[in-house]
Amino acid sequence: VQLQASGGGLVQAGGSLTLSCTASGHTFSNNAMGWFRQAPGKEREFVAAISWSGGSTLYADSVRGRFTISRDNYKNTAYLRMDSLKPEDAAVYYCAAARRAEDPIVAVMTSQGVGFWGQGTLVTVSS
Repeated sequence: VQLQASGGGLVQAGGSLTLSCTASGHTFSNNAMGWFRQAPGKEREFVAAISWSGGSTLYADSVRGRFTISRDNYKNTAYLRMDSLKPEDAAVYYCAAARRAEDPIVAVMTSQGVGFWGQGTLVTVSS
């Protein structure tokens, strides 16, 4: 079971990036999924979450209105569209899936509720 995150890179402040998280070895179409990030010297923090159907989403206050989480269950992939990027958004971004299919979306708001982690993709934002 593997979550593969991709799409990170270097972008200027104000720019956009879209991260992808593709699952292999297991289908997560019935699991809530989310994104976390960890900047150097800081703890990993919640960024966004999406329910298994895509009908519900949650965002950290710091990214609400700028980031959009979505998913395509046919492709077993979740996305994080990041617009109006700021230098403080620079971090390693990790995708995550809830431990169990029946877990609610709030389960992937904390590390304790995450059952599967992706390997991380680096986002660098230049000012």
